[in-house]
Amino acid sequence: MAKRIFLIVLDSLGIGNAADAKSYGDEGSNTLKTIFDYGFPHENLKRLGLFHIDGVSLLPKDGEPLACYAALKERSAGKDTTTGHWELMGVVTDKPFDTFPNGFPRDFIRSFERETGKKTICNLPYSGTQVIEDYAKEQARTGALIVYTSADSVFQIAAREDIIPREQLYSYCKTARRLLDESPYRVGRVIARPFIQTESGYVRTDGRHDFSLMPPENLLDELKEKGFDVIGVGKISDIFAGRGLTESLGVNKNNADGLQKTKELLKRPFHGLCFVNLVDGDSVYGHRRDVSGYAACIGEFDSWLGGFMEEMREGDVLAITADHGCDPAYSGTDHTRENVPFLWWEKGKTGKNYGTQQFSFVAECIRKSLEDGK
Repeated sequence: MAKRIFLIVLDSLGIGNAADAKSYGDEGSNTLKTIFDYGFPHENLKRLGLFHIDGVSLLPKDGEPLACYAALKERSAGKDTTTGHWELMGVVTDKPFDTFPNGFPRDFIRSFERETGKKTICNLPYSGTQVIEDYAKEQARTGALIVYTSADSVFQIAAREDIIPREQLYSYCKTARRLLDESPYRVGRVIARPFIQTESGYVRTDGRHDFSLMPPENLLDELKEKGFDVIGVGKISDIFAGRGLTESLGVNKNNADGLQKTKELLKRPFHGLCFVNLVDGDSVYGHRRDVSGYAACIGEFDSWLGGFMEEMREGDVLAITADHGCDPAYSGTDHTRENVPFLWWEKGKTGKNYGTQQFSFVAECIRKSLEDGK
C-alpha cells in the first residue's frame, strides 16, 4: 500500500547477463561490474539489496536486504532509452525502431531541408562531441544544420546557439518529428543538441530536448485517468511525449539537479507516482566510455540516497531501476543489451527476492501498490 512512489531510473545501469546479449553484439557486457571493479561508494545500494540480485556476484550475499529486489530482462526488441522506459510502463515493442547506419535517406533529408529552409551537413552516424568538432566551423560559415544519428534510432540536430537560437532549433526538431511521423521511417527520438564556442573549444549546453515518437497507451495514462498524480522529472516528459503526465518538472541540467527536484517533492503532499530519469551515467559517461566518471556518478547517487531514505514518510515507496546498459569498458560507444536491477523499498517492510522478471514487472508493482493504497 503506497500513497507516493518515487521511481528512479539510473539511465543505463545494466547488470549484465542478458540471455540475448550475443545477438546484439554485446556478449559479456556488464555496466555494474565495470564500475564496481573501478570502485565507487555503494553502502546504501548494498543495504537495499543491489548485490543480492540474481546474477550479480560482486559481493557475498550476506545479511538481509531492506528492499524487495529482482533482475529485470527486456522483452522488447532494442536497447534504447525509449524502448526501455516504455516497457517499464507496460509497453512491449516487438519491432525495433529504425536505425540509419548510412545516414538518413536522401529523400527525407530533401523534405526536411525544404520544410525548414535550411541546408544540412553531415548526415552520418557520429559521436555527439566529435561531430561538433568536425562540423562546427562549416556550420558557422554556412548556417546549415548539423544532422547526425547513432546506433540508436535518433535524428539529432546540433547547432551553435549564437547562430541558431535554442527555440529555433526546437522548431526545426518539431518539423523533423512531424515529417518522420508522416514517413515510413519509425524513429524513436528527434534530439536537439545546442552547443556554444568557448575559449577552450566547443561545449554542448543544457538545452538538449528530445522529441519522442508518441507511445501507445501505458500505465501513466491509466494512473492519470484514475486520478493519481503522475509527475515527471528529467527526460520523462520527452520520452513519453508528455503523455500520461499530470506535471513535468522539466529536463534536468544534470543528475544533481534531478536529485534536488526529487528531494523537494518529498515535501509535497501528492498521491501517485514521481517518475525520475537520471541520465548522466548514460549520456555523459557511458557513451563516452568514461569508467571513472560513471563510477563517481553512481557513487554520488548512493551518497544522496541515504539522506533521501531518512526523510521518506511512512507509506512512501522508493523504487530504483534502469532502462538498458551502457558498459563504459565495452567496445564502441553504443548501449549494451543487459538485464537491469530493480529495488523496491518501503519503510518498515521486509525485503524479498523476486528472482528474474520482465521490465513490465515495475508497472505491475506500481499499479498494485497504488490501487491498494487508494
